[in-house]
Amino acid sequence: MKGMGGHQSASMGKDEWITPPEILEALGEFDLDPCSPVVRPWSTAKVHHTIHDDGLSLPWSGRVWCNPPYGRETGRWLARCAEHGNATALIFARTETRDWVEHVWKKAHSVLFLWGRLYFYHVDGTRAAENCGAPSALVAYDELNAFFLEFSGLSGAVVRLKRR
Repeated sequence: MKGMGGHQSASMGKDEWITPPEILEALGEFDLDPCSPVVRPWSTAKVHHTIHDDGLSLPWSGRVWCNPPYGRETGRWLARCAEHGNATALIFARTETRDWVEHVWKKAHSVLFLWGRLYFYHVDGTRAAENCGAPSALVAYDELNAFFLEFSGLSGAVVRLKRR
């Protein structure tokens, strides 16, 4: 498995990218980050699992922050977020993909479509020179995390998803 807690970008030449600190600060404290980078300039949760721990297979508890590897593995992480419930995930807003249909549109509680494109960070804490190249969204899998999205102060639009 590659790129834990990272964002795949062929043009950037690496898989590991760090969540912008303003996103984390706006969403409040998380108990667990199951796909945290090994090296991180700031904490994303009280407990961090890295690629060395295989956070996807370990037990999850409490409020979970998930900035999953982007690419083929994203759906597995989103499925786990949906199963756990008390989770927020940061992903690209590629709303037509299978992962979105199966694990966001069908299972999530709410989505915050962020305005503008994010600038992720390197593991040394410096901001990337270029934005991530695609729009991003925060996905809440329960009422509590939806509340944090709605009152985060982050620029964007929150959409509550209708259950079928």
